[in-house]
Amino acid sequence: MKYIVIVFVGVLVCFGFHGNKSPREIKQTISVVEIKDTVKSFELLLSESAISLTNDRVDYDPSYFTIQYPNGDVPKGKGVCTDVVIRAFRKMKIDLQQKVHEDMKAHFSLYPKIWGLKTTDSNIDHRRVPNLMVFFSRFGKMKPLSNVATDYQAGDIVCWNLGGSITHIGMVVHEKSDDGSRLKVIHNIGGGQVLEDCLFSYKIIGHYSYTL
Repeated sequence: MKYIVIVFVGVLVCFGFHGNKSPREIKQTISVVEIKDTVKSFELLLSESAISLTNDRVDYDPSYFTIQYPNGDVPKGKGVCTDVVIRAFRKMKIDLQQKVHEDMKAHFSLYPKIWGLKTTDSNIDHRRVPNLMVFFSRFGKMKPLSNVATDYQAGDIVCWNLGGSITHIGMVVHEKSDDGSRLKVIHNIGGGQVLEDCLFSYKIIGHYSYTL
């Protein structure tokens, strides 16, 4: 569409049929069209950030790590499912470690007590799926839990139950499955930060979008 508009304007200039617009105004119009066509949404940029994580070799490691605060990260080459989401948002200058920690300090009673904690821990709180589910439900947009592929968009966060009390989290990206019927997911379920067609492979228990 961009090239059609530019060529059309160019024809008007050549033949002098450009109404009351000066050549400078027409040039500005062309520039605006070009700029609009190159702007990417936050969700697409977030999706691209998540996909870029697949370039890093990461071994699944659920160990507890002492990390800096804010903007702390576990050692390079290590991580679990939550670290995929945390790292993707960090590339967008959003520090989930700090945001989750601050909200838990202010509203600790709203977060799960699964681990028997009596206070916050900035090393691990943001790296637990149930905590992220509470945070995204409070500050993001809760979206449908469905088996309809079109309900899921690039940049969405999806949480699953793998059985029992085992939860999992990943990010939907803009790349489609081989049959083109659904979007793929970046996650780490044990094989590193990978791109897979697994959106409906597990029971979905959470579906969110989150922007500042």
